[in-house]
Amino acid sequence: MAWNEPGGKGNPNDPWGNNNRGNNNRGGGGQPPDLDEALKQLLDKLNGLFGGKGSGGGNNNNSNGNGGIGGMLVIAGAILVVMLGFNSVYTLDETERGVVLRLGKYSSTENPGLRFKIPLVDHVIPVNTTGVREVEVKERMLTEDENIVEIELSVQYRVSDPVAYALRVESPERTLVAAAESALRHAVGSTEMDQILTIGRNLLADQVQIRLQDYLDRYQTGMVLNTVNIKDARPPTQVAASFDDVQKAKQDKDRFISESEAYANSVVPEARGRAQRQLEEASAYKEQVIARAEGQAARFNDLLAEYRKAPEVMRERLYIDAISDVYTQSSKVLVDVDGGNNMMYLPLDQLMKAMPASQAASGSGQLTSSDISRLTDQVLEEVRSRQSSTTTTTRREGR
Repeated sequence: MAWNEPGGKGNPNDPWGNNNRGNNNRGGGGQPPDLDEALKQLLDKLNGLFGGKGSGGGNNNNSNGNGGIGGMLVIAGAILVVMLGFNSVYTLDETERGVVLRLGKYSSTENPGLRFKIPLVDHVIPVNTTGVREVEVKERMLTEDENIVEIELSVQYRVSDPVAYALRVESPERTLVAAAESALRHAVGSTEMDQILTIGRNLLADQVQIRLQDYLDRYQTGMVLNTVNIKDARPPTQVAASFDDVQKAKQDKDRFISESEAYANSVVPEARGRAQRQLEEASAYKEQVIARAEGQAARFNDLLAEYRKAPEVMRERLYIDAISDVYTQSSKVLVDVDGGNNMMYLPLDQLMKAMPASQAASGSGQLTSSDISRLTDQVLEEVRSRQSSTTTTTRREGR
């Protein structure tokens, strides 16, 4: 029969160590003892282990109560010692530094490894000093030209001074976010919106990083900035369509300016080339005129010397040269007759046609000095004949 089967006789295999004689007052021979009895037996065994007195038949109730309380105190003390032993040992990772506070006051900074502390006296704050952390700021701000822009700012930092990070500031990350907003507002407030949205983002991020690091150093936060990046900058969504129209107009303006500059770059060099060519032609003409004048002056001096030697010959030569210049530039000559009212007309073109064909065809189609000399002789003969006929006619009329 099992120990817990119901029956009138006690079970010798009862694990509670009871029989029918010890349980007559509990209403059944096979029922287990109550919780108080089990606790009492456990305390007796623990007292025996730690040198206390058991709850034998010779002890009274008072001695049993004192032994139970003492055993509980011993157990509690042992548990407390074990817990304090566990709390006196801690480990720091390679990326961490431990800031030790003794009775609430800074004591030392521990390096990575297995470390010991005084329980209930020392408090260790582990601080990660090698990992890179990141916070983000997203705000609407007013620019220098009184426009509103939405900016998303990303700040990456690491802890350089664990003592300052853990003790100087109550909430380092919240302080960082507030300082970042202040630095960003200062930079955005001194920059135009077009610069923020286009080519001025990198410069704006550099300005924010310099100012924010200055704030963190003055606050003694123990943080060093790695990078500050403007993730996004855009106008408010309520005016996005109008802003896009403005941007398109500005792009058209830039395009027109570029086309105008391209046209100017193609026209201006050509105009400068023409101007330079005209300057060079003017300079050449100037040199030509000066050279011609100097040559004529030298020729006049030479003629003067020859004129002084033979005035009649030189006068005749100069006259022929002058007549040659006149005849080469005109095909008709009008001669005024002295002492009369008639004017003679000499058709040089007809006279040249009357010249022998061999003489007219010689040369390059221009009159030579010999041709002019012959033509001059013919003109003089024609003039003399007409003068003689005019004189004869006048005498006849006088008679």
